[in-house]
Amino acid sequence: MAAPHIELRFVAPDDALIAAERQLRFRVLRDPLGLGEQDVLFAFEDRSLHLLALGQIAAESAEPEVIGCVLFFAESQGAGKLYQMAVDLPHQRHGLGRRMIAHLEGRLRSDGVGRIYLNARETALGFYEKLGYRAEGEPFIEVGIPHQRMVKLLK
Repeated sequence: MAAPHIELRFVAPDDALIAAERQLRFRVLRDPLGLGEQDVLFAFEDRSLHLLALGQIAAESAEPEVIGCVLFFAESQGAGKLYQMAVDLPHQRHGLGRRMIAHLEGRLRSDGVGRIYLNARETALGFYEKLGYRAEGEPFIEVGIPHQRMVKLLK
């Protein structure tokens, strides 16, 4: 099977693709932990930047499929939180996550953001470290599993 064409696209919080983004986030991030679909929603989502990875999976399909996403909430003019990064399982470990982070960071730099933080699952620490994020503080439990706050200063 040929690799799908993947487009990275920033979308508005009211875009029609947001429903598929939320389904992906639930499938990848919450369902494996036994959490409900409502656990994927955040109060500040409608004021967040949404980056989607869209794949044209089936040649006969006219609609792109949401295969990855990452959100960013600007907490101040120069800093904010990266959250709810998800890549659909068949597309993991092929560089899509790195590509999405690089694309998001490029946008944030041009918007004047200088500091990003995130709460990384213990299993994702190496991924974020390779991208220049550094652990800050002590590990903690979030959604029932170990996490670590990580920070990156954009140059």
